[in-house]
Formats: sequence, C-alpha cells, structure tokens
Amino acid sequence: MLHANKLVACRCKGNLWFSGVVIYTFFFDCIADTGNYLHVHPFFLHSNATSHKWVFGAIAELIDNAVDEIQNGATFVFVDKILNPKDGSPALLIRDDGGGMDPEAMRQCMSFGFSNKSKIAIGQYGNGFKTGSMRLGADVIVFSRHQNNMKLTQSIGLLSYTYLMQTQQDRVVVPMVNYKFDTSTGYLERLNDGEHFRSNLSILLHWSPYLSEEELLKLFDDIGNHGTKIIIFNLWFNDDGNLELDFNSDPEDIHIVGDIKKIDTHSASKIVNEGHIANRFHYSLHAYLSILYLRIPESFRMILRGQVVKLHNIADDLKYTEFVLYRPQCGSSKEGVSVTTIGFVKEAPKGNIHGFNVYHKNRLILPFWKVVNYTNTRGRGVVGILQADYLEPTHNKQDFERTSLFQKLELRLKQMTWEYWDYHCHLIGYCKRSTGDPGAPLNKRKTHGSIDLHKMKRQAMQENVTVAGCDQNVLTTASPTDQTVDQRIINLMEVQKKLLKECLKYEKAEEELNLKVTQLRRKTQEAKHEYDTLMAEVKSLGLYLWEENGSVAVPLVF
Repeated sequence: MLHANKLVACRCKGNLWFSGVVIYTFFFDCIADTGNYLHVHPFFLHSNATSHKWVFGAIAELIDNAVDEIQNGATFVFVDKILNPKDGSPALLIRDDGGGMDPEAMRQCMSFGFSNKSKIAIGQYGNGFKTGSMRLGADVIVFSRHQNNMKLTQSIGLLSYTYLMQTQQDRVVVPMVNYKFDTSTGYLERLNDGEHFRSNLSILLHWSPYLSEEELLKLFDDIGNHGTKIIIFNLWFNDDGNLELDFNSDPEDIHIVGDIKKIDTHSASKIVNEGHIANRFHYSLHAYLSILYLRIPESFRMILRGQVVKLHNIADDLKYTEFVLYRPQCGSSKEGVSVTTIGFVKEAPKGNIHGFNVYHKNRLILPFWKVVNYTNTRGRGVVGILQADYLEPTHNKQDFERTSLFQKLELRLKQMTWEYWDYHCHLIGYCKRSTGDPGAPLNKRKTHGSIDLHKMKRQAMQENVTVAGCDQNVLTTASPTDQTVDQRIINLMEVQKKLLKECLKYEKAEEELNLKVTQLRRKTQEAKHEYDTLMAEVKSLGLYLWEENGSVAVPLVF
C-alpha cells in the first residue's frame, strides 16, 4: 500500500531537502527540531538499488566515478576480487588514484542527492555510488585520502544494510571516522576525537571485515597520497543460491553466473554469434568494459584482475562503412547533430548480429540496440555506432528517457538500417533490392562528386558534430547509390581518413601534455609537502643543518 502525506520542500545550496514524510514501501522520517533534514529508512537502500536490473550496470556506475576523476589526475581504476578477512567470502574491490575525498565530500558521497560534478562529467545525480554498491552487495566500506593546500586527510565510511537491519534502525546511519596528517609531528591524528569518534569506530570494527583501527588504516597503504578504495562485501546471491558474480570461471575476468547465452542455430553462425562481443558483453565484465567508453586518455588504464582492458572500437569491426549525418529536431529548434558510423560486421553474412551502440558523453548507454526485427534477413549484420548527447539518459544509465527526440532517433535508425541494407546487401551475397519494393529506402542519399575537407572540418566544429567511432569531432559522409562507385570519391575519403588520423594524433598529444602538466604540478605540491614535513621533524628534534659558506661550514639554526 502506498501512503503519502503532504510534502514540504525547500532549496538549500542547489540540493532539495524534504521536511515532510513520503512512504513508497520505504519511509522518509522527519524530526521537528532538525529543520530541513532528510531521514531515509533502510528499506530505501534496497529499493533504490533495484533500479539496476543488470549487475554490470551497477559496476559501471562505480567505474564512471573513477573516470570522472581523470580531470583530477587519476591514471587508473583497479577492479578485483578480494577475500573478506572475517569469513573468507569473496568481496569486490574498486580502487582509483583520483583526487580522493575530504571528510565533507565523503559525507556527501554517502548521503543522498548531492552532486558537485561538472556538466561534462558522466555522473550528475549524486546517486550512482549508493545504487551501484547496494545493488552488488549488502555492505560497502570506503577509504579515501585527499590532499588540498598541503593538508592531507583520510576518511573511512561504512554503508551497511546488514547493520541497519540487524540493529533495527529506522533511518540510514553511516558511521565515519576521519583523520588528518599533522606536518609538525609527522603523525596521523584523529579529527574530532571524542565519544562520537569512538562510537563510529566501534560500529565500523563490528560490522566491517576488519577487527582493529590498525587494520583499517593499513588499507590506505596502496592508495598513495590521494585516491579512493571501495570494498563491497556480503555480495548478493541469485535465485539459485549462487553468487551473482562468478570469479572462478576466468581468473582474468568477472562473469555473471548463468548469463552465458547459447545460440540455437547451425554451427557456423553459432560460433560467430557466441564469440562476438555483442553476445559476450552480457556475461563478461572485460568485454563490457572494453566498449563502455568511446575513448579515454592513453594515460588512463582500466585494470581488471591484473589485466589492462583495451578499448574495443566497434567501428573497427565493420566493413563497407558509411557515415550518416542526422540532425534531430524538436519543434522548430535543432537539438544537436550526430553522425552514425554504420556498416556490416566483418563476419557477415554469417551470424545474427545487429544493433546500434548509442553513447552519451562518451559513455555507452544502449549496447547493440535492436531497432528492427528482421524476418527475411533484411537488416541482418548491420551494426552502427553513434553519440547522442541531445538525449537524456535514465538515472541508471542503461537507457534513455522516452522523449520525442528518442522516438525520432529510433525511427531514423530503423530507416538507416533498411537503407544501408538495400544499397549494400549484394556486397555480402544477397540479391540487391529493387527500388520499387514496398520496403525500399525512404530517403535516397546523394553521391557527392567532391569533398572539401577544410570546409567539412570547419562545419563540423561549428555544429559540434560528434562522429562516433572516429574519435574526433568531424563529419564524414559517403553514400554510393549504385553498384558502380565513383573511384575518385573513394580516393578522397582515404585521403580524408589519413588527415583525420593526423589531426587526432596531434589532439591526443596535446591532451597528454596537458595531463602531464597537471601531474607534475601535483608531484611538485607533494614534494613540497614532504619537504615541509621533514623540516618540521628536524625542528622538533632540535637538529642543525650545515650549509657550505665558502670554506666555512655555517650551522642553520631553527
């Protein structure tokens, strides 16, 4: 039964706080003397996490947070299985070397509705950590170290569904302990040490996998001067009583138990279908991560169980490739421009592979989205890739909101699939469709006699065109209407591709140099921090340093 009382809301620093009560199988409690303060019942943690029907979608949320840290100097995200030291059960570890979180940022991370990320970041709603971690397991402990203005802090927080339910809490309680590094003494000090700190530490030690404060602090050893480590334990089981995540089938991968799809077809197609990434990403985290992003800086690595995951560009798997411009419109206004890379998979005509990989802000939202149901092979083997930043992803980043723009894109991709098939099916052994057929192409595309590369580059930059699968903001187009293709156009396109690769090489070089500058600045700050620490130790020990002044050694007194 749903119950809803009168809802009162106010804005506070860009976040929405509720002072009323709303009950949708979970409870938002209010205490009068706390003012505008949100209390969430523990049931909400579970209800909130069920927005992720697919377990890899939950892992992707946590990977997104690490990728967003590239702007703060992150160079890797590390995903692996570890063992819970208390009971030996498997746990999931995710670690990055980003900027980390200070105590306030940690509080916001463990709370609901906070997000201070930029508009270019993948995450926007401040809910991904909670939904992702709680979808994977009942409990998560977070370790984060942050350095700012020569001040180093480290924080530990526990979000535990087990603790909340077994102690019958009526609201979500997140115990946290914080520390700071004292440069004058060279030691780590507790922040706000007192009864509140000791109470939180007691809860952490009782309900986390670690038995002492020393064990907790030991977990920071591999974080370095900044970064975050997430450990999700008490992982969920499936309906068959097995762990959802399979760590044993492949020591270099993580699988979803029982989700390997067997294709019921003749042997040749079966081998193609089962081995293609369009099937493997459903159960292999390595395969999914390889297509999760269109591009990432070369200096950043995704490391899964000790193996670097290399990006897999679907466009490289296509043959007879074309690039099709699409300008979506909503009413009288244009909502952006995208270019779809489309072609046959290299295995065609073998295999029943079809669909479009649709990205948003570099992040995969819809993998191999099937927009047509082919009954007579029309559309079979046609695969495309595009970036649609004008659409709005759902909060779990596994679909788009069903807006008119989305519906128009779906219709256009369906038309695009049929058009491409009708013009190119003879290249893979099928009879070319007659233009008089009822299902003939809806819009014949014109063949361009010549291509002005400078004009196209300029136009693409002005219109902010995104060519998915080509790794740059440029527009390319090729559309032969007859079996006899103008060789001059093909030659120009080859020249164009070479020039675009050169442009991309320079753009990547610039990006890497900027990243190196950022890293060097950070290292300079760290070196200065270490120097100040050593000088403070020297002062505290009453030592002297000697400086050569000509032939005389002069003591430097502190």
